[in-house]
Amino acid sequence: MQKKWNVLGERNSATEELALALGIGTLAAGLLSNRGYTTKEAAERFLHMEEELLHSPMRLRDMDKAVARIKEALDKKERIVIYGDYDVDGVTSVTILYLYLAAKGADVGYYIPNRMGEGYGMSEGSLDHLIDEGANLIVTVDTGITANAEVDHALSRGIDIVVTDHHECHGDLPNAAAVVNPRRPDCDYPFKELAGVGVVFKLLCAFEANYMNISEQEAVRHVCEEYADLVAIGTIADVMPIKDENRLIVAYGLHKIEKGERMGLTALCEAVARKPDGSRSTRAPKVTSGFIGYTLAPRINAAGRISSASLAVELFLTSSRDKADELAARLCDINRERQSEENRIALEAYAKIEASHDFENNPVIVLEADSWHHGVIGIVASRITEKYGLPSILISFDGAQSDGNVDIGKGSGRSVKGLNLVDALVHCGDLLEKYGGHELAAGLSVRRENIDAFREKINAYARDNFSHEDLVPTLDADFEIGCDEVNIENADELRILEPYGVSNPVPSFILRNMIVTDVQSISFGKHTKILLARSGMPALTAMYFSRSPKDAEVYTGDTVDVFATMDINEFGGQRTAQLIVRDIRICDSEAKKYEMLRARYDEIWQGGAISAGEDVIPNRDDFGTVYNFIRRRARFGEDVFTVREMLLREEPLQNIGYIKLRFIINVLLEMNIVGVEEIGDEKYSFKIHYQSKHTDLEKSALLRRLRAQQRRA
Repeated sequence: MQKKWNVLGERNSATEELALALGIGTLAAGLLSNRGYTTKEAAERFLHMEEELLHSPMRLRDMDKAVARIKEALDKKERIVIYGDYDVDGVTSVTILYLYLAAKGADVGYYIPNRMGEGYGMSEGSLDHLIDEGANLIVTVDTGITANAEVDHALSRGIDIVVTDHHECHGDLPNAAAVVNPRRPDCDYPFKELAGVGVVFKLLCAFEANYMNISEQEAVRHVCEEYADLVAIGTIADVMPIKDENRLIVAYGLHKIEKGERMGLTALCEAVARKPDGSRSTRAPKVTSGFIGYTLAPRINAAGRISSASLAVELFLTSSRDKADELAARLCDINRERQSEENRIALEAYAKIEASHDFENNPVIVLEADSWHHGVIGIVASRITEKYGLPSILISFDGAQSDGNVDIGKGSGRSVKGLNLVDALVHCGDLLEKYGGHELAAGLSVRRENIDAFREKINAYARDNFSHEDLVPTLDADFEIGCDEVNIENADELRILEPYGVSNPVPSFILRNMIVTDVQSISFGKHTKILLARSGMPALTAMYFSRSPKDAEVYTGDTVDVFATMDINEFGGQRTAQLIVRDIRICDSEAKKYEMLRARYDEIWQGGAISAGEDVIPNRDDFGTVYNFIRRRARFGEDVFTVREMLLREEPLQNIGYIKLRFIINVLLEMNIVGVEEIGDEKYSFKIHYQSKHTDLEKSALLRRLRAQQRRA
């Protein structure tokens, strides 16, 4: 599905005045203006973060109760166990609370459920295990807001639970000693978008002020100095808006990461930069929110998805450099395993969707399988939603534990703007065993016997609450730029707007009418490098990550429009600006030309007359040219092509032209000269038969019909 591109603003004389006032370029000034900072004073407050404030942690409902109960546990030497989630937010939450309580002399441990065996959230079995081992107080982090039954079970055994969470609340709150969650309906905390680790950060600030009898400002400084790096990682990884207090925390945390004060993080940064020969890179990576989100976070996440989240916690807890290097390398290995499994599941999911999904009537894609790894289906759901522009839910029964004779599968879903996934799951709650999450991402458990009813019910809900406009994925660009503006000076200057994230996105631009001069496969086809040029300007490098050249569907000679962000490539001591492609399409004039050719082809196909000078009826040489192209490419393992790709791959095919090529493909199918299967919009799979005898093309009914249509003209 082609995405819709929006241009949010444009530069004008006011932009130039702002650029002069701030002493910056018009590109950066235009971005500031687009985001609402139209005066020098407002822009400077944004750049210096003078508008952001850290709110008092005591404004969080039940914070006083949480602090009092944990302080009581410290005073009484009770055993405290931190119960966390297995994603990056959960791992960082567990880590900072463990380190803080341990530093205060607490008898503290932690527990993170296994994604495969236990799934998301608390369970009575795991609580019994912790209680039997001596737990007196359990503090949840990044989980627990829907664990009513589990909290009641702990209470029945005489154990208190303090819940800290940030997920959506639905129904009654757990009957816990304290429930700290900015999203609870009766909490008037002014900023609702804290990550789970952000809520724990506020707990530490409140506890520090109370325990040390110091001001809240001094307590915040102490906690930031120790833990802001991990809070930033968890906040970025959980895709929280980088605004309000999150912006301050993330900015401070990124600076702390760059200083390299946490051994485990330093080891992980070096591990991801390690060269293929195993040697360490001499260049430290630039620590940005993008580096956290796309490089560090997937490796931390992989531990909980494929192995055990405790590996990541132990990495952050260790004080041994050898141990840190060992764990960091292990996380990188697990991430590679995750990538392989993710690609396998994605291919299977795409095949299921193309074969059976009713795009016309079902706005939500719901798929299930027995062999999909629970830890990876969420990432694949993200890829499906990105690819098709629809909410998607993947459910796995891999290793499912039976409740009597009924299998229970675990699911992970991703949504798009316009459909709150948690609200949709609440609507289907009678068919689910468990569910929870955020507006755009959620998890669930469902019995196999309820899958079909669930698919039907969630799609009925989506049809009632999801407009047709929402089905068109939209990309918002800040504005259009010229290729001469993609330079190192502008790329450097854009960094003054960091940290980027939700609510302060990485600047995106549209470049029009760029000529593709080369298309290269990178990392064995995993990524694509595209060279772009225009009007005699030096070629620009555009990286299209997670797209093979086949998937990118652009070819040398194309004239394209590009939707991209700007980045800096540092290689061999050289720094150059490059584009990071988010979407690419042939330019409007080329698209209109193809539409006209397609319309004319349809007229002729439906019996329209062909004029004498219209070169659309193929001869034997034309068939030979196309057949030889297909046969040559088959020797290299290529057998799937779009019509446009065939026209651009070789000059002889360009001379044949669009309409004639379409008719040639139809005759090849009609005469069974080549196996032909249409697998998409003007996309075909070809199979060479290697026939020894020549085919008499004069027997083609289509060719005879085309000649008759020309004689009538």
